[in-house]
Amino acid sequence: MSDYIPLLVLVGWTALIAVGLCLGYVLWIFLGIGVGAVWRGLGPWQTGGRDQRVPVVGAGEPAHLGYWWRQMWVDAASAAGYGVRVVWTAFSDPWAGRYVDNLFHGRNPNGRRGTSPGTRIWLTVFVGPGTAAGALLGAVLATVLLGSVLAVFALLLGLVWLGCAAAVPVLRGVERGWMLARGVRIKCPYPGCYLAVPLPMYRCSKCRAEHRSLRPGRYGVLWHACACGHRLPTTRIAGRTKLTSLCPHCAQYLPESAGTTRVVHAPLIGGTSSGKTMLMAAMVEGLHSCARRGELTVEYASDDDRHTANDLNQNLQSTGWARATTTPQPRALMLAVTCGRRRRLLYLYDPMGETVSDAERVRAQHYLAHTHGVILVADVLADAKVRGRLAEEDTRRAQEARPSSQGPWDTYQRLTGELAALTGRRSKLSVATVVTKRDVLDQLVSLPVPGARIDTWLEEIGLGGLVRALGHDFRAARYWAVSAHAATGTGPLESEQRRAAEPVLWLLAASGLRTGALTGPGGEGGRERRIRLRGNGDRERKYSPA
Repeated sequence: MSDYIPLLVLVGWTALIAVGLCLGYVLWIFLGIGVGAVWRGLGPWQTGGRDQRVPVVGAGEPAHLGYWWRQMWVDAASAAGYGVRVVWTAFSDPWAGRYVDNLFHGRNPNGRRGTSPGTRIWLTVFVGPGTAAGALLGAVLATVLLGSVLAVFALLLGLVWLGCAAAVPVLRGVERGWMLARGVRIKCPYPGCYLAVPLPMYRCSKCRAEHRSLRPGRYGVLWHACACGHRLPTTRIAGRTKLTSLCPHCAQYLPESAGTTRVVHAPLIGGTSSGKTMLMAAMVEGLHSCARRGELTVEYASDDDRHTANDLNQNLQSTGWARATTTPQPRALMLAVTCGRRRRLLYLYDPMGETVSDAERVRAQHYLAHTHGVILVADVLADAKVRGRLAEEDTRRAQEARPSSQGPWDTYQRLTGELAALTGRRSKLSVATVVTKRDVLDQLVSLPVPGARIDTWLEEIGLGGLVRALGHDFRAARYWAVSAHAATGTGPLESEQRRAAEPVLWLLAASGLRTGALTGPGGEGGRERRIRLRGNGDRERKYSPA
């Protein structure tokens, strides 16, 4: 019996080596099958290849969901499941179903029968069991190892997801903080809307699809992939403001600088025929006069604003008068004003005079809720007390000046209560009171000449109550007297244009734009000068600028 021990040890070691070799080979094969299946499952790898796992772009937002938000988990789960299924499918067929069955029947794995009895015995007794055990252990170990690799992969994906999820509020917060620090708040300038715009609607530059959520979020952190495949930046720093922006409420165009520049809302409030439209034209010309001297930079915010201003100037040059405003709610005339390193987007509103005829119409002017300062257009010739002081000849001249149907005190009374209700911060606003038709007032002998202190002059002619009310109700009040006729039309006076621009520059200065050197303590430093004002009689009078 002892003579057979070496033979049994040799046979045992041979069987063990055969099983080990089969096990190692099969394990390597199964690991290769699993990893290859996972890699293929992350596809497709052809550009433009269709993948059923990717959801169709919805109608709400024409953009693909960000890969980090959901799709990477879908791809990882489907690839992992596919890899495990391929491993056990390979174990079932061909390994257990064909290879092992052939070996146990004395055939080669490919089905060819062994050439000799010894070979068939070797295949049946040693190779067959080793291959069966190796296939089973290989599939199990391959599944365990593949699962361990996939667990590490899932951990890395989790870190990527957490990084992207943390980047979203950080990027949003940085941009929001920048806008708050700069005082940038977007408001729609169009009639019937006038709503706040937390985030504009941006139009794809390739397919013109409208994106309402173009910011860091589930559609992408730094970029959004439009339905057409074009990449769109999600932040201002990345160039989002270069895209065409629209109001999300009324779908009308917003100026390019709306999302980067602080907006100053300045409505012109006055009765019908008080000279609001002509005064606005004079103010715009005055700003351009300052720009020609290099004191600031003025640009129209859009082509529509340029066309509006050009049409108004052409009408003034041809007829000498501005057409009456007929729209119940005005579209803001938008100008980008830059002084030094600071820039403001100026919204000038010119509502028709009937809007301040009663409280209900004033409440309908929703742009007043955003105002930073009011330009009160005062036609003193419309006041009954002032007209009562005029001599017969001055009364005729006043009538030829087309006085407003509503005096400045009546306008103020109808405005102030509703303004407090709309804004809730009337005491924090500034009011620039501009006395219009200076060319006519300067010719009236029944009234004192408007001097350097227009507020004092208003008290002298019987409007002291208006001055006291403005000083009490508003944070700051200042006064000017302007001849819009002398600042517009043919042969305008540049000095009067600059005077007309001073109320706007004063309101811009209240927003932080450094225009103090342009406004001066009394309009132009209180210096007396002689100018020629156009009006009835066209005579020259000496006065100090207001």
